[in-house]
Amino acid sequence: MPAIEVQELTVRYGSHLAVDRVSFTAEQGEVVALLGPNGAGKTTTVETIEGYHRPNGGLVRVAGLDPVGDHDRVVLQLGAMPQSSRLYAAIKPIEALRLFAAYYPEAADPDALLRQVGLEGRRARTPWRRLSGGEQQRLSLALALVGRPRVVVLDEPTAGLDVEGRQLVRHLVNQLRQQGVCVLVTTHELDEADRIADRLVIIDGGRLVASGTPAELARLAGPPQVRFHAPAELDVAALAAGLGTEVHNVGPGEYVADLDPSPANVARLTAWLAERDLPLGDLRAGRQRLEDVFLRLTQAESPAERATGPDSAEPRR
Repeated sequence: MPAIEVQELTVRYGSHLAVDRVSFTAEQGEVVALLGPNGAGKTTTVETIEGYHRPNGGLVRVAGLDPVGDHDRVVLQLGAMPQSSRLYAAIKPIEALRLFAAYYPEAADPDALLRQVGLEGRRARTPWRRLSGGEQQRLSLALALVGRPRVVVLDEPTAGLDVEGRQLVRHLVNQLRQQGVCVLVTTHELDEADRIADRLVIIDGGRLVASGTPAELARLAGPPQVRFHAPAELDVAALAAGLGTEVHNVGPGEYVADLDPSPANVARLTAWLAERDLPLGDLRAGRQRLEDVFLRLTQAESPAERATGPDSAEPRR
């Protein structure tokens, strides 16, 4: 039984179709990233999983339970970190965690949890209104975990966090995975999703457009390439002739060669530049970036093309 099951989910706001027959699953011990541009239907999908919306069509289950009909049972198994939250202005992190812990029969230790998210000591006793945005995000994450949930939903968990905070989120997500917890993450940080997720689900205009592992989706952007930086005045035609393949100038001083990223081909590129005493910077060879896939699926094609084209790593339902 999947930890999260979404089948043909349809949600309307009046005449507006926010989610259009979206289907995906997430298993225990799996991290799934739900991606899409603004207005794609991510937040509506997440809020329906959390039980805040009754679907107009389709089915949603969390640990086999209906988030609306079985809400009291679902909340004991599901921890949610909203994209933004507000607490009582004067409440302190330790007070908030102790309050939330009282709602659960087997809650995590509030003091230990504060140490986990880096809010121990003075910050544990600082009123919520005086916490920085990043500290408020850390507290929101701790509140999502205090009930020892088996399913965790994190809506933009790294928004407003510094580098240390992002590393903390990655560490906690990895810990949850190892503990067999299912984690569903929504994020606009594509590199972050590529780094932490086992599987990606991309929706646009309320519809599923692709799902699969990061490696599977990377193949949708085309064959592997060699991407590098070099002087802006680089003779692209001469380099293409030397490599025997097309070379494209895709930005100021940024180039892409349609070249298999083998060590021999990379050596040919670097040798060509070295012979002309040209510097090489930011060389990247291998599968294309998740950003390339995301832009192709959500911008480069019309909704009609996406509905009929073979762009999903899993069949459209």
